[in-house]
Amino acid sequence: MTGLELHQRLIEKWGRSYDVQLRRTQGKIVVQIMWKYLEQASFPLSPEEYETRLDEVGSYLEALGAVAQLEAAIATAKHRPRIGKAISIPLTLELGDRASEWMLD
Repeated sequence: MTGLELHQRLIEKWGRSYDVQLRRTQGKIVVQIMWKYLEQASFPLSPEEYETRLDEVGSYLEALGAVAQLEAAIATAKHRPRIGKAISIPLTLELGDRASEWMLD
């Protein structure tokens, strides 16, 4: 998944360029769709930095085999991100021998 494809999914669903981050919490990998978005004057990233971030997240999702999971979760999400409340999408992954690469502190 490219950053442009990820951006398009966000725009199609919510009409805004929300920030997307990968986090590791409680031994799981979670995609968080944050409440801040590119169109805000206070957004901390430039358009180029935002594009780079989405490219990175997309490439990680591709490597983890989780693109379809994320797309399905975005499509079925009932809420939009709002101030102080991100949408968290836990990924169900079969990492096998590479699990340690993702679970180390």
